[in-house]
Amino acid sequence: MVGSSARMLALLSLLQARRTWPGPVLAARLGVTARTVRRDVDRLRELGYAIEAAKGPGPDGGYRLAAGSDLPPLLFDDEQAIALAVALHHAPASGVDVGEAAARALATVRQVMPSRLRHRIDGIGFAAGPAPAAPGGPVSSVSPVGPVDPAVLEAVSIAVRDERTLGFDYGGFDYGDAPAAGPPRRTEPHAVVARSGRWYLVAWDLDRADWRAFRLDRMALKTGGVRFSRADRDLPAPDALTFLAARAKGSAAEDRWPCTGVLDLPLPAREVAPWLGDGALEELPDGSTRITVGSWSWTGVLAQAARFDVPFTIVGPEPLRAAAAGLAERFRAAAQPSEK
Repeated sequence: MVGSSARMLALLSLLQARRTWPGPVLAARLGVTARTVRRDVDRLRELGYAIEAAKGPGPDGGYRLAAGSDLPPLLFDDEQAIALAVALHHAPASGVDVGEAAARALATVRQVMPSRLRHRIDGIGFAAGPAPAAPGGPVSSVSPVGPVDPAVLEAVSIAVRDERTLGFDYGGFDYGDAPAAGPPRRTEPHAVVARSGRWYLVAWDLDRADWRAFRLDRMALKTGGVRFSRADRDLPAPDALTFLAARAKGSAAEDRWPCTGVLDLPLPAREVAPWLGDGALEELPDGSTRITVGSWSWTGVLAQAARFDVPFTIVGPEPLRAAAAGLAERFRAAAQPSEK
């Protein structure tokens, strides 16, 4: 039988998740009698939780948490503690200026938790990147995003913290969006990064002798490995966030696109900004907009401008003009009637 403390914690969790619970339903969910539920409710009231008796069908009625009461001592089960740690740690990436407040909130909640839960929270660590680009911005990957198992996030974070090698099967996705089988990997984990709605492990791949980024939602973890020292191997970037951003842009170590061009669009800045992704813009005196955009190729830069479906002027550099001339020839050829 579940202990009384754990049962009371489960009861409180149920009461917080739903306004009113019939007594018999609570008893069935907890696997106890209605009398035991009444005793546990009385104990929670003694701890400061304002639990009201609610009228309902049958002789037993129900229970609900009173609205507007003072916050009593906090109780969290393991899953709630992990969810809270992830949410508060990830708050700076939301785009809202709450990073310092979230850090103080996590520190405050951590102090009132038992050592077992504090240890689990301390095991979760990651770097949070910027918020996802605005709708219409560049998309780094079209592959589906699967949910990340909190147990995987916790285990990978602990491997990073403890500097232990990590083994896992790494797969892609089939057309049903289900994880597909993949090859085994052996890695020295360097950092966990949350970026644009995805979770990554930046690690040294022992079999391929190269730095790689692995998505956590594609991992099937194996047992932990042996100790290593991150100090023995330098990441080819200032930090893990920069490394991941650089790889997404096709760069080896710098967070920049291989090709960057400057173009003028005969549109007001307010019509350009929502669709510019990670580009920059400048509003010109005549009401038009100058944009600076990057891509993996010069043709990709031109595609960024062409998407606005208006005439545009290339400011530079010269390789972008050459790419435009070549692309114009290809388009003229493609526009000719087919002889087939």
